[in-house]
Amino acid sequence: MVAEESVKAGGEPEFGSTLRRLRLEASLTIEGLAEASGVSVRAIGDLERGRRVVPRPRTLAALAGGLGLSGPDSRPLFAAAREGRVDGYTPIGVQAVPRRMPEFVGRERELARLVQLAEEMSSGQVTDGLGAQPVIAAVSGLPGAGKTTLALHAARRMADHFPDDQVVVDMQGLNAEAPHAAELMTGVLRALRVPDKELVRVGAQGHIELYRQTLAERRFVLVLDNARDEAQVRPLLPSSGTGIVVVTSRRMLTDLEGVHRLPLDGFEPGEATALLSTFLDEERASTEAGELEKVAQYCGYLPLALRLAGSWLAAHRTWPVRRLAERLAPVDGRLQVLAAGDTRVSTAFDLSYRQLTAEAARLFRLLAVTPGPDVSSAGAARLSGQHLFDAEDILEELVETGLLGVAGDRYRLHDLLRLYAGKRLQAEEAPGDIEYARTALCEWLLRTTVVAGRWFEPGYGAPSSTSREDVDLSSAEKAREWLQAEGANWLAAFRGAAKAGDHAVVVEVAESLHWFSDQWIFWGHWPEIFATAASSAKALGNAVQQATQLNYSAWARLTCEGRCRDSLVHSAQALALAERAGDVSQQAWAYVYQAGAHRMLGEYAIAVDQLSLASHLFAEDGDIQGSLTTLNSMGQALSVSGRAEESLRAFQDALAFIDVEGDRLEENSVLAYLAGIHGGMAVAFEELGRKGEAISSLRKSVDLSRKNGNTGLESRHLTSMGRILLDVGRTAEARELFARVVSLGPYADPQVVREATAHLGSIGAVDAEREHLPAEQSVPL
Repeated sequence: MVAEESVKAGGEPEFGSTLRRLRLEASLTIEGLAEASGVSVRAIGDLERGRRVVPRPRTLAALAGGLGLSGPDSRPLFAAAREGRVDGYTPIGVQAVPRRMPEFVGRERELARLVQLAEEMSSGQVTDGLGAQPVIAAVSGLPGAGKTTLALHAARRMADHFPDDQVVVDMQGLNAEAPHAAELMTGVLRALRVPDKELVRVGAQGHIELYRQTLAERRFVLVLDNARDEAQVRPLLPSSGTGIVVVTSRRMLTDLEGVHRLPLDGFEPGEATALLSTFLDEERASTEAGELEKVAQYCGYLPLALRLAGSWLAAHRTWPVRRLAERLAPVDGRLQVLAAGDTRVSTAFDLSYRQLTAEAARLFRLLAVTPGPDVSSAGAARLSGQHLFDAEDILEELVETGLLGVAGDRYRLHDLLRLYAGKRLQAEEAPGDIEYARTALCEWLLRTTVVAGRWFEPGYGAPSSTSREDVDLSSAEKAREWLQAEGANWLAAFRGAAKAGDHAVVVEVAESLHWFSDQWIFWGHWPEIFATAASSAKALGNAVQQATQLNYSAWARLTCEGRCRDSLVHSAQALALAERAGDVSQQAWAYVYQAGAHRMLGEYAIAVDQLSLASHLFAEDGDIQGSLTTLNSMGQALSVSGRAEESLRAFQDALAFIDVEGDRLEENSVLAYLAGIHGGMAVAFEELGRKGEAISSLRKSVDLSRKNGNTGLESRHLTSMGRILLDVGRTAEARELFARVVSLGPYADPQVVREATAHLGSIGAVDAEREHLPAEQSVPL
């Protein structure tokens, strides 16, 4: 943006148009001129677009040299620079906030926050007892997040609160030689119309005090745009006055104190499509809304990428939006497509990447190897071959520079930055080094998965004191958290091991996760994991392992997907293999899984018979885990078959069994069994009309599931309890439980989340109807 007085009548900055014409005549791109002159790509782009009116003298000379201009040939460039030096101009990019700006889309929350701060400041709500102090707001974020755009629009919106001055300073923080604070102060003073004779009178040493005094007497908005770091910003922060300072930077500027922070990421999906729609007519935006959503997704919802995509759409008005979506779909060429003229997404990334230390740049490149959407510091350490603490320091450097996002203890590359990192990786790392890093990460992921999974495996529990994987797995809860947080990463490593033919590793990983899978039923990948492990066991020629994994696969098809017939196929195969191998345990488990499938198919008599067979085999084998499973399953089968009293006796037998044998079971297993038993008893109580007892049993199930960290089962039991509470007229309590189900997050059973949501909608509709009925017509709940 440029101040209006710096633009010629035709609307185009004189120096910018001259520079662009001379560059094109020299057959140079902006990147080419930057390389030839040593002036940054951003600085050249700002000059051509008029965001900076003319350059400093040494920059002007460098541009002339880069263009190959000397003598008479350089006169047009220098003449345009002289004409641009209008009253109030300063050669360091200080100017009034533009009066006219393009349409602003998105960032409503952040914009409202800045305006709120301005209102509080102007109304005198912000004081420290010693007088007014300016509000400082820091807008940070990854390259292309729209920090400058937000700051300028906010400054324009805040102008009524601070009518004296609205000034924007281009701090040029990404330039090789950013201006010093003294230069910037002088520029601000001139923009504030302080006479040159006053500047001369106080001398260079007096500019700091004059700067502070001038701002203390004004009601001002000061935008410090594109700051390099805290050291560049700190001297420019006024200590008194009624105003607001908005600092934008790719860095988080964490060392600045007393600052209101507004970190920016990508747009929300709705904001992204709204921005793209501004480049199209209303009819086209409406009819091609689905394709616009695809384009927004391919752009990673990054404002810069969205504007470049919008420019493409505006330039190809007769082409369907689908054409652009198809061009953006292949990841290899996506960054090349996101360009308009000399502006590219990759150029914006280059500016930050080139400022990284060598170690940070290497880790940034290697993060492209991570198969999942995010990584832990321990994973980054394995990837880079560094000590954990060193990796953490470098990750924080990447976060500080705006190239890496962070949520809790997880670090995440934006989708487009991941593509950029991959390009840099291929260009700067040897193929052997890339493969070495990938292997180190995957081997660590699978080793740690086995250790974490065995927390839930009978006979294992806590890892040995000699296990050192830079991960805290000191409790089952921590193991569960790690397995879920790293799920996408270790699943990719698991698939890689299967593809590479590491069959023993595949079987070991799947076996270690069998009991944990009950904790994360609705993840969605257990059928794949156990089927893959069954194939690997077959490749190893181990019939018992193959039968075991087929049984697990039968469980996954039944419990995770509800595919009863497919489950029966897998359990039948497991049974046949176990019988040939003479393995009693896997024969019994095959009967258990077959019984579960027949129960869900309504074939209750078959289910009861197969559970009886399983019970005898488990007793013969001395398998207490299997025996307890059979008692629990028998209670469920009897309950749904209308034999509620017999069902309750089976569940009571299961509770008695736990009383006797519970010390031989892992705590997590006991909690899971108890939750299932009380949940099954609730079904029987409800069948018998004893709804109060059903509710009490479900409360126990909910508490036990929560204690065991099993969100999926917790969501099921909550929904069942809510449904019964509705039946007995306790609507308020039911509403609370359904709301809890909806709030449980991604680990809840998605089917019961939908059911709970529907119940909440029905309750809300009834409440709304009651509000509109006369009192005598209202229906009691």
